[in-house]
Amino acid sequence: MGGAGKTTLARAIFDQISIQFEGESFIENVREVSKASSEGLKNLQKQVLTDVLKDKNIEVSSVSGGKHMMQRRMRGRKVLVVLDDVDHKDQLEALAGDLNWFKPGSRVIIATREKQVLVAHRVSLIHNVTLLSQAEAGCLFNRHAFGRENPIQGYEELSRQVVQYAHGLPLTIKVLGSFLCGQSEPYWVDAIERLKKIPLKATMERLEISFDGLEDDYKEIFLDVACILKGWRKKDAIRVLESRGFHAKVGLRVLEQKSLITISEKWLGIGSMYLGMHDHLEEMGRNIVRRSHPDEPQRHSRLWVNEEIEDILTNDLGTQATKCLYFDPWGGFSAEVAVKGLAKMKDLRYLHISSGKNAVHFDRVSEYLPSSLRFMRWRGFPFSSLPKTFQGKYLVGLEMDKSDIVKLWEDGEEKVLHNLRFLYFYWCSNLQTLDLRLAPNLEQLTIDSCRDFVELQMPAESLKLKCLVLTDSKLKTLHLGNTPNLEKLILKGCNDLVELQMPAERLKLEYIDFSDTKLKTLDLGLTPNLEWLKLKNCYDLVEINAPIGCGRFKSFVFDKRYQPAEAGSVSELHLIAEPTDDDCPLHSDNDSPKFRFRCYYKEDPNSSFGNLERLISLGLCACTNLESFSRSICGLQCLTKLTLEGSITEAPPCLDQLDCLEELTFSYTEIKHLPDSICKLKHLKSLKIKSCWLLEKLPDDIGRLESLEKLILSDCSHLQDIPNNICKMKFINTLRLRGCIRVVELPEDIGCLEDLKELNVEGTGITRLPRSIFQLRGLRIVGTSDEQEAFVNQRITVSQVNSDRGMVSHTDSTFSNTLFQFDLSRSGEQEAIAIQLRW
Repeated sequence: MGGAGKTTLARAIFDQISIQFEGESFIENVREVSKASSEGLKNLQKQVLTDVLKDKNIEVSSVSGGKHMMQRRMRGRKVLVVLDDVDHKDQLEALAGDLNWFKPGSRVIIATREKQVLVAHRVSLIHNVTLLSQAEAGCLFNRHAFGRENPIQGYEELSRQVVQYAHGLPLTIKVLGSFLCGQSEPYWVDAIERLKKIPLKATMERLEISFDGLEDDYKEIFLDVACILKGWRKKDAIRVLESRGFHAKVGLRVLEQKSLITISEKWLGIGSMYLGMHDHLEEMGRNIVRRSHPDEPQRHSRLWVNEEIEDILTNDLGTQATKCLYFDPWGGFSAEVAVKGLAKMKDLRYLHISSGKNAVHFDRVSEYLPSSLRFMRWRGFPFSSLPKTFQGKYLVGLEMDKSDIVKLWEDGEEKVLHNLRFLYFYWCSNLQTLDLRLAPNLEQLTIDSCRDFVELQMPAESLKLKCLVLTDSKLKTLHLGNTPNLEKLILKGCNDLVELQMPAERLKLEYIDFSDTKLKTLDLGLTPNLEWLKLKNCYDLVEINAPIGCGRFKSFVFDKRYQPAEAGSVSELHLIAEPTDDDCPLHSDNDSPKFRFRCYYKEDPNSSFGNLERLISLGLCACTNLESFSRSICGLQCLTKLTLEGSITEAPPCLDQLDCLEELTFSYTEIKHLPDSICKLKHLKSLKIKSCWLLEKLPDDIGRLESLEKLILSDCSHLQDIPNNICKMKFINTLRLRGCIRVVELPEDIGCLEDLKELNVEGTGITRLPRSIFQLRGLRIVGTSDEQEAFVNQRITVSQVNSDRGMVSHTDSTFSNTLFQFDLSRSGEQEAIAIQLRW
């Protein structure tokens, strides 16, 4: 981006470090000089050689000869070369062709607006110059406007407005600061008002250099972003641009590399990428569109100013020059306002009208849409169908929101839209049916919250359909036909849906959401790429056919009301059991305790086993007994993380079958005893038992968990002791007993845990520390102020302590060094103090 300070920064670095080199050269305006004449690159080579070698008699016969000369004569010198305003790879090949041209330790700094030039030349380190912060911009402006760090009294608000306009661009700040220096307050006010209408010429000329270097189609994409698409989601912008015939993905990438746009996440984007653009670039683009006919907006290629559009439509001034129209008025407008103007825009490609439901009242006789339209978005579309005069021959995308549309065409019309790829209806309360046979090449269909929608007529084949979203409708049956390329299928909230015929081939299906439907059976068939399956509140579902090969999921959800913490393991299960009084749909005569299970399952996509059926059976049956419950869990052979939560009264007895298990968590369960099989989990690294209030004891052989690193026991109020054999866990580094109020002592041999770094005894009954604990170095103990006081007052008699641990080796002496830290919790704040223990 021009004017961002690249040259200034490069010059500052050059001036600061050039003394460290045997030769140096700062080459300005590489782009301009190299293109001025056929001698341009040769002259630049001569300048580099002259500067570095300090020889004014050097002659360069040709660019090729210059390359050989530079390589031969500069190889023995450690040099600093700055190449400013480079815009083509040929310039770099001529001036800094290869690393072997220079002696080790040399530095070549390149300033460019073209990131791809650096990438293509294999530049090792690329730094993006950031614009100035508000504080930095204010300081720079004040220096140029007032000759000091702070504005003159009375000019504070005016200075703030100018800095805000500059938006961090150093060039604009310098120009405006110098322009306003020494001027009166009324002059400042007038200048600021002028900037709101007429952009600063010096800034625009510098910025437009990057625009002028674009290919014609990339220029059009840039102007579309500047006038309409700034702030859009990238994928939505791509659809519109592609409908206009552009290669959008490549074009946006080129604009990003030239720093003409940004593509980044917004904090509400949830991973979506959005198009951004500096305010001055947006201003430049809009000025380019306006400047040919500044006083005749009807002759502009793009219209986006509501007042101008209303004037054009009201006065019937529409012309064929308009290609894109974005109209988002605050209030409604009448039939005459829109119809006549649109009728004259015979080459209109993109139309966006957001008018609110029924804000426009058209005369049916005069209704008209240009048949040249490629993409139409209309919020509050006033017709029950597309107009008869509209041919739709070129239409690629159609989006309607809160509109009166009932069906695409009136009876008897039914024109086939061969180019239609994207079709969206949101909150169209009158939409009841849709015939997809009229859109044979459709790729994406969304019918969202159209609550009276009852029928989707599918053709025998929809070979290009990739995404089908039908949510919150009255659809009862759906026959998908042959849709071999379908990737996403969402029928969430179709409460009346009782019958679904899936396509015969589902090899590309990745995402399914049938939550809140009344489906009784579901045949998943062969779906090797399925990653997401959501079946929340599918209480009527009693039969699922899920053969091996469809169970490789990123997420398998029966209920999403509670979202567990995101885990990093590649294969994990989080199962929550809740008591329920509902009858089990599979075993209505069963009197055993009934549960409703919520299941969050992620499976390693590289695994070759299928666990879906076993988990589905667990999720469907509300009266699962311990045996079937255990069998379902322990059959997941490659599980690495398991969390069992809720009203589970017994842990599965055969957990030792989970050979790969690394993390095991019990949370809010009603378990009293843990099975001894847990002690056979050789790869278990973390065991967490949280708020299991009924737990009375740990397994006697828990010390056999030879790989365990973390043992976390919190709020287990009935747990009474910690087995001494935990001291065999050589790798344990964290032991937390927070809230285990009946635990009153630690194992005497706890000093054997040489890797122990954290011990939390907060809220326990522990009042003394075993003598062996003083053998540990770097241990951090966390507890309450009462526990701290008890430990400080503790006296222990020891006959000998190893001197190699840095301790005094006689009785009843005070340590001169800190053994560990104790964190105190007071009023929610953490206070760390050092404790010296007396022996």
